[in-house]
Amino acid sequence: MTVRVERSFELSASPERVWEFIADPENRARAISVVQDYRVTDSAGRKVTWDVELPIPLVRRTVTVETEDVTRTEPEYVKFVGKATAMQVTGEHTIVPTETGTRLENRFIVDGKLPGVEKYFKRNLDDELENLRRALEREVQTT
Repeated sequence: MTVRVERSFELSASPERVWEFIADPENRARAISVVQDYRVTDSAGRKVTWDVELPIPLVRRTVTVETEDVTRTEPEYVKFVGKATAMQVTGEHTIVPTETGTRLENRFIVDGKLPGVEKYFKRNLDDELENLRRALEREVQTT
């Protein structure tokens, strides 16, 4: 089973400022609650390894997810793909200027390869997107 989620949120920040945050794979990794650790694995900063702990019965170890930004269209779009033995995840972020700031449109597809992975993300992906929104708002308010 594949889980697909599309959500957007409005921010009172410039599209350029939102781009600075969302185009950085480290910022995205830090915002996800199940990512326990991460490492940048290339000099361009497009590849990041996530160590993910999923609280599901069949996954009793940390899952290593190799992520890579596969498309970047500055300052409006970034797409990444993450691959692991337990799942594949594709995330897309589109930055849309508005009269009062920016709308960030988010699309995620999680294809679980182990039982329980899709169910976990179906229940929790909205919370993870809320974590991303809060991290982005904190960042744009402090700079």
